[in-house]
Amino acid sequence: MLRNTKLPHLFLLFVSLFWLSCSSSKHSFTKKDVKSSEKLIGIDFSKKDIDTIYTYLERNRSGFDSLRKYPLENDVFPAVRFDPIPYGFTMPEQLDGTDWNIPDHVEMPENFDDLAFFTIPQLASLIRNQKITSTALTQFFLDRLKKHQPTLLCSISITDSLALAQAKRADEEISQGKYRGILHGIPYGTKDLMAVPGYTTTWGAAPYKDQVIDQTATVIQKLEDAGAVLVAKLVSGSLARGDVWFGGKTKNPWDLKQGATGSSAGSGSATSAGLVPFALGTETLGSITSPSTRNGVTGLRPTYGRVSRHGVMSLSWSMDKVGPLARNAEDCAIVFSVIQGEDKNDLTTKNLAFGVDWNKDVKSLKVAYLKKDIEKDTTDTGDNLRNALKILTDMGIEMTEVELPENVPYRGFDIILRAEAGAFFDDLVRSGEVDLMVEQDQRSRAASLRQSRFIPAVEYLQANRQRQVLMQKMQDLMKDYDVLISPSFGNDQLMATNLTGHPVIAIPTGLDKKTHPTSMTFVGKLYDEASILLLAKAFQDQSEFDELHPPGY
Repeated sequence: MLRNTKLPHLFLLFVSLFWLSCSSSKHSFTKKDVKSSEKLIGIDFSKKDIDTIYTYLERNRSGFDSLRKYPLENDVFPAVRFDPIPYGFTMPEQLDGTDWNIPDHVEMPENFDDLAFFTIPQLASLIRNQKITSTALTQFFLDRLKKHQPTLLCSISITDSLALAQAKRADEEISQGKYRGILHGIPYGTKDLMAVPGYTTTWGAAPYKDQVIDQTATVIQKLEDAGAVLVAKLVSGSLARGDVWFGGKTKNPWDLKQGATGSSAGSGSATSAGLVPFALGTETLGSITSPSTRNGVTGLRPTYGRVSRHGVMSLSWSMDKVGPLARNAEDCAIVFSVIQGEDKNDLTTKNLAFGVDWNKDVKSLKVAYLKKDIEKDTTDTGDNLRNALKILTDMGIEMTEVELPENVPYRGFDIILRAEAGAFFDDLVRSGEVDLMVEQDQRSRAASLRQSRFIPAVEYLQANRQRQVLMQKMQDLMKDYDVLISPSFGNDQLMATNLTGHPVIAIPTGLDKKTHPTSMTFVGKLYDEASILLLAKAFQDQSEFDELHPPGY
């Protein structure tokens, strides 16, 4: 009797062991496989060493399989969070609020199409003084988006019904004397990484082209609360890379043979062509700076953690930033003042005030510049940058020659971005749906995600230790200056500041001989967007580069 009761248990145990052996054999690896894989990471263990670690590797593999059984939501950040504050850093004083100047005597242009390139204060004046309704202005930009979309391929969703409902509400509130502020009734677009209920959030990639996220990104909610009107979800290059998405290649309105560059391609193209007064973009390693430069607009990449990323696709939890692309620095400051701030849904954000004293004497700013990097650029871009420096000098700005930190492994840091992106898109790669992405060449996002599986955790952590060293070196450089002037490209500034989290603003410096826009970049201290915005506005007040627009729009 006793023996009979044990038999079913023994049988079940045998079946379980058999099933496990079959399951594990499907993914088994040999010691020879381990030896071969060493070549990928630059390690050479002896046969005895491999014998001793083999069972560890099997347990690791079992742990991997166990972790994969538990799905993760998009908005789950790793428990280890990046903090950009280095040793010895002192938080700059923050002005609490800005008195935005809405001019009283702005009139409707004779040519209605000229509204496309009005600044935010000009449009705000027309709306507040009821010289145009938000509904009429919104319809104007909706029409422009539809007209130029077939050529520029800059938008993924034109949000007609939402936009007109928001505009109607704005008009009703303004007529009743309820004015929310300078963005009340102003249309805008957002990069299609940001969730908006009722509309697809495609991330620019074919596997997600029908994805609807029932969530409102914090930055979208803040703009809605300020009365702004969302007219379009603009193109992100596929999974925040480049300017190619599942619908084609977003174009530069200055030259339709060129792409708008990425990955905030749609935001740069649409703002440049006057299809929206401003747009939101994101940057991990150049995705605001690059389309701002290519399309001839002004782009602000705030300090890491200044703007919430709740409801925004993650590419790199420790490097992603959200910021505005707009007509000029003042418009960027207006938008930034609304979207910045602490968010309980994003633990990297901080509770800090923001404001700009436009009456502050810019000559009081301590300004440095990367003389060697600027002088070595013999192209039209370099010539335009040197001309911009002359304008600043004529304004009375004194500049000190400095250099970026040396003895830093800049080329090795890209593994941080690639490893974190690989983690976020692990399911995409393991499911095989990564094969559906449009681009599949060696420089594609698909290839980058696949190779991320071969980045060792040890090397990822070593890169972050080197990152800490870079943060301290940047602190040593920036502690004595309010603004650092740099080329936008061609040196290590873009890599360095994206790793350290410093704020930058890319501003136009004119056109090259092929009538393509050029730019320069102002780098600020951590959490001191005010200084770079102040100097950028002063420069734009003394020049006309920000007023150049692509012909035909």
